[in-house]
Amino acid sequence: MSIFNIISLLGGLAMFLYGMRLMGDNLKEGSSGTLKKFMEKVTNNPLKAFALGVLVTAIIQSSTATIVITSGLVAAGVITLRQSLGVIIGANVGTTVTGQIIRFIGIDAEGASILRLFQPSTLAPVALIIGIVCIMFLNFRRSDIIGSICIGFGILFSGLLNMTAAVSVLSENGMIDGLFQSLGDHMWMGYLVGAGVAFILQSSSATIGILQAFALSGSIPFKAVYIVLAGIYLGDCVTTAIVCSIGAKEDAKRVGIINILYNLSKTAVVLLVVLILHAAGVLDGLWNARMTPGTIANTNTVFNLGCALVLLPVVNVFENMSRRIVKDEMEPVTKYSAKLTALNPVFFQTPALAFNSCYDLLRTMLDASCENINKALDTIFEYDEKKIDEIYEEENNINMLTDRISNYLSQLTPHAREEKYIRIMDQYNRVVTEFERLGDQAKNIAQSAEELKRNNSEFSDQAKAELQVVRSLMNEIFVFTKLAFEKRDVDAAQHIEPLEEVMDDMTNALHNNHLIRLRDGICTTHVGISFLNILSNMEKIADICSNVGISVIVRVHPEIAAKAHSYVSALHQNTDNTYQKRYEEAHDVFFGRLSEADQNTEDSWEEAPAEAE
Repeated sequence: MSIFNIISLLGGLAMFLYGMRLMGDNLKEGSSGTLKKFMEKVTNNPLKAFALGVLVTAIIQSSTATIVITSGLVAAGVITLRQSLGVIIGANVGTTVTGQIIRFIGIDAEGASILRLFQPSTLAPVALIIGIVCIMFLNFRRSDIIGSICIGFGILFSGLLNMTAAVSVLSENGMIDGLFQSLGDHMWMGYLVGAGVAFILQSSSATIGILQAFALSGSIPFKAVYIVLAGIYLGDCVTTAIVCSIGAKEDAKRVGIINILYNLSKTAVVLLVVLILHAAGVLDGLWNARMTPGTIANTNTVFNLGCALVLLPVVNVFENMSRRIVKDEMEPVTKYSAKLTALNPVFFQTPALAFNSCYDLLRTMLDASCENINKALDTIFEYDEKKIDEIYEEENNINMLTDRISNYLSQLTPHAREEKYIRIMDQYNRVVTEFERLGDQAKNIAQSAEELKRNNSEFSDQAKAELQVVRSLMNEIFVFTKLAFEKRDVDAAQHIEPLEEVMDDMTNALHNNHLIRLRDGICTTHVGISFLNILSNMEKIADICSNVGISVIVRVHPEIAAKAHSYVSALHQNTDNTYQKRYEEAHDVFFGRLSEADQNTEDSWEEAPAEAE
């Protein structure tokens, strides 16, 4: 044994851990959105929740990730704490799949046997070749993710090969055998070693994989394996509980506590059953038997499945204990409190889920701003003090949502380094500001309504009819803005700019109409100021929606990001036939409505009171 053997062992361990992380991260990335939708459908049936936990963990290769996602869904109110119980237990069973994959290192095949295909010396290069082909030469949806998964798989097995080669040298002098014999003879030492390594590596799968690599070259008895496995169960769940508790609400913290309580119980069951069977002589033939990577994987699977069957019927006890450990805290409740819990820091390790939480709240902001603007316009036509109060309250809510989303995006930034995430981050940082500006217009319109009420004034029928036409144009813009943002619909986004230009034309036309009424004595100056302020608000609303549409186009076509202003200018210069056609059609429709409104009220101008606009 030399320092070079130790370097080789540590290098193999580094490759193994990196490969597992690369594979796991990309599996989460490629499937997290779909898996979240499945998890949202969890029912109160613990067996269905258990099966879902097993399935999700088997796919993303990480019980920690599954439980953290579950914690976030509980915090967001998507599923209840009770619904999460089965998922937690299922996640602990699902993680055994990794060990069953790693057992391939123990396959012994000769000649042209088909089993040679499953040896790591074959699997590793094949996976690496497939991965690099997907990344460098193929260009289909998720090809990079699939390639990265294969590369991670190949690196994982290459690391295992390095570790086993180094361990085989270390085992020649009996060091490995002596170490594990000692761990088997001193139960609590083996337990603490398993827990400590799992806690440091933050992965039970990785720790068990290392144990399997040692078993290939050394003589590791069952009496050492079972106690190390029991320690691993505890060490991994502590890390999970810490992650679940970061910035989380009470129920989200309870998910981590329940995982610890379950794993403590699992450890107790394993130790109790094994020691009883050993005392009864049932395990005499197995106690000192040499374990292989395959038998370690099977032992881990049997322990987890057996404990799940024993503990699943009493899982509600864990929930009650977690509520005693983590007390409820009284917090002020707002209209959007439940939705804001979705902005959970536990999702930072899976940016797709974090951005999905932001997307849901941004949609809420957009809907709230549009609804508040229409409510404010209602008060122009029929003043209502209660509605005015509701408008101001909702404006405060929108400002609060802006602050919370902006802060969350800021905290998420260091975790979102891939190009696609940078594009999403850029868009969301832009639109959260635009949605706040949109909400501000409702407050401005409400202030105009209050000004009219204080002066005991109102707009003329002509002015009201004109504002209704402008309002219909505004709502048409809202329809395309919502569709563009919610569906990332470029065609809908491209509909906004022609309508924005029609809005500019219409506000100019109504401004001229106001000057005519002012000149003819039909309108007074101070009432006219309110009318012009509202027209200005409508123009700003259209401009803001235009900015949202451009942000959607830039996200889908990032190549125009640096020349977005030139892109918009070119549209207004009639260089795009589709744009010009849409503009002309919209102009004809809404100016036709305006002419009809003028015609219907033309005969009443002379009868309008002097204080009316």
